[in-house]
Amino acid sequence: MLPAAARLRRSEDFRVVLRRGARAGRRRLVVHMLTTDPSPAAEQGAARAGFVVSKAVGNSVVRHRVTRRLRDLVSARLGTLPAGSTLVVRALPPAATASSAELGTDLDAALHRLGLARAGGVPRPARPEDAAHDDGPAV
Repeated sequence: MLPAAARLRRSEDFRVVLRRGARAGRRRLVVHMLTTDPSPAAEQGAARAGFVVSKAVGNSVVRHRVTRRLRDLVSARLGTLPAGSTLVVRALPPAATASSAELGTDLDAALHRLGLARAGGVPRPARPEDAAHDDGPAV
């Protein structure tokens, strides 16, 4: 769950980010980022995020599922964003059938394209099958 101070609520906040921010699109989502947010919350140094999931994604149940998944993914990455930055994640219709892992991959790729995250994204726990086949560092 995103803390209250990290959430975008006002339509004007969304409008500013969508119009002035940089954009990176992927198959399932589009990420808009404004790194110099003039709002009072930005002066406190907190990165903020908002979500746009339209009816094109699906019915209410599907839209809320997509929003919950995106909120969870963004909350894990919010601390890595620059202070005062604002992120708006807009879900596209293919997000309705995507798993959390697929949404996470698209989010990481979009953040990387915007220059805000490394390609690997948030470190994931090691899988047991990866450890079994690890032959040491590649040369």
